[in-house]
Amino acid sequence: MSTTMYPTESIYNLIPREEVKIEKPPRYMSKFRAQVKHEKMLNKPTNKTMGPVKVDLPSPEKYLLKHSKEPKLPEKQPFSYLEDETFKKPQIPSKADNPLMGIHTKKDFVKTNAFENIMAVPKKPQPIYADTKTGDKQLLENSGLLPKYIKKKDFGKTPEYLQHRTEEVRRAQDEYDSFVKEHMRQGTMKQLSEDERNNILQGLKINWGELHHQYQGLSVVTDTTPKKYRKERLELEMKQLERDIDLIERYKTIFIANN
Repeated sequence: MSTTMYPTESIYNLIPREEVKIEKPPRYMSKFRAQVKHEKMLNKPTNKTMGPVKVDLPSPEKYLLKHSKEPKLPEKQPFSYLEDETFKKPQIPSKADNPLMGIHTKKDFVKTNAFENIMAVPKKPQPIYADTKTGDKQLLENSGLLPKYIKKKDFGKTPEYLQHRTEEVRRAQDEYDSFVKEHMRQGTMKQLSEDERNNILQGLKINWGELHHQYQGLSVVTDTTPKKYRKERLELEMKQLERDIDLIERYKTIFIANN
């Protein structure tokens, strides 16, 4: 037993104490242990680790010969024309057999070939180009240097997909124009005149100039929270004015709703 609760030199240490033995609990044993061992012995193969039970020993007479495992070609057999029907030559004609006589053709092959060669058009050499300093040659047709596209049937014509896209844009513009005319006829929309548009544009630019003047007068060092907020607010207002000015300058015709 530990003596940490008393000093090392204490009278109480002379009192004998009973030793407390700590008993360990019994080790866990599964109730299926015997069954598992029995099933393992039943399913264990006989030649799992030690080889088969009985192996037939090779006969001393059938020992391994030299070069016996090398691949061997089949034995060469003598060839005979008499045995093969496809290589049989025709028989020699007899003395009584006479050749066919009196067969003539009307075509004179010598004159025909000469006439065809005289009238033939000489072949043109294929155009080539050299692409290396050693003189390697390639066909010029496959190089991309010849304007082959001008020989296409649709050369110089607008592609169909561009025609469809132009037609869709025109149709959308017509629908928008009809929509605007209908609303203007009903009085729900009106078009800004040129003077009104210029006045609004000039007013936006004046407001932007005042904000820019205030922004230029800010302190360079934004070490306090109010300075930081004021700078951010001026930047947001100036950006919004720049977007409005760009929108009005981009479009000459502007419609507004009558509310």
